[in-house]
Amino acid sequence: MKRVTRDDVTRAVGAIDDVTIAEIIGTGATADELAEAQAWIVNDDPLLNAGKPLASGRVRELIDILAELDPNEDDDKEAGPVADQL
Repeated sequence: MKRVTRDDVTRAVGAIDDVTIAEIIGTGATADELAEAQAWIVNDDPLLNAGKPLASGRVRELIDILAELDPNEDDDKEAGPVADQL
């Protein structure tokens, strides 16, 4: 399989900075691995329920990189207490 290219990354992830694109390409991942990492980020429950093992290797690296791009990832921590916890 061929390694992911800059075009593959921008097509899959959208407009991101050059450093992040280089990090993704630097993993040596394929387009399929990038797609799998995105699937884990979007919703890991169906993958776990289907018995898929937790991501590892290049897919895990991609998940870590892509998770840093998700502005919603830390929103819960910054939002403050939930109403019934006040």
